[in-house]
Amino acid sequence: MTDSAAHRATYPDAPPFLADFLHRVAARLPETNNIQTGDHRLNISSPDPAALAHAKPAAVLIPIIHGGEPRIVLTQRAAHLRNHSGQIAFPGGRMEPGETPQAAALRETFEEIGLSPDHVQPIGAMRPYLSGTGYLIHPILGLIPPDMPLSLNPEEVSETFEVPLSFVMDAANHQVHSRLWNGQTRYFYAMPYQERYIWGVTAGILRALYEGLYS
Repeated sequence: MTDSAAHRATYPDAPPFLADFLHRVAARLPETNNIQTGDHRLNISSPDPAALAHAKPAAVLIPIIHGGEPRIVLTQRAAHLRNHSGQIAFPGGRMEPGETPQAAALRETFEEIGLSPDHVQPIGAMRPYLSGTGYLIHPILGLIPPDMPLSLNPEEVSETFEVPLSFVMDAANHQVHSRLWNGQTRYFYAMPYQERYIWGVTAGILRALYEGLYS
């Protein structure tokens, strides 16, 4: 059975958008691994080889709720954190030595928001995303059931919220913003949603996913 057939068998009542998304993931996601992706794409043509060689490996989970309208789960990082405090992010973090990206993404997700790996069905892995802060981030896509009880780690996450998958997979909602950083203008993707400001690496990863599946 092909991956797309397996998804249809597992979720025969998937709404049309999710069914199409799963088909695209099965058919096109491997192709996206030929696309160089990262914060550099809006600022320089290619990453610094030295930065790529010394990047710290990390992994994140893109949790997609499959009941009803498909939605992704995002976190609001705790305000007291030293790095990226208060920002919107996927659950995830640094990979441990010998750990696979999928194992790291599931472990970090459980540690941050209490979502058990038993409730995640991984459906694909994106090409690593090189962040401007020196991390090589491996995004893992996973389906999760609706209404899963979560237990947030207050040391890392202040809250979680949901965004329709159709919203972040619509190029009309993708904006390019800029800020002055260390004397230089830096450009980045942003996807404002209601009162939330999704930007930076999180928006960049979602943009890369859109480009791989829909463009």
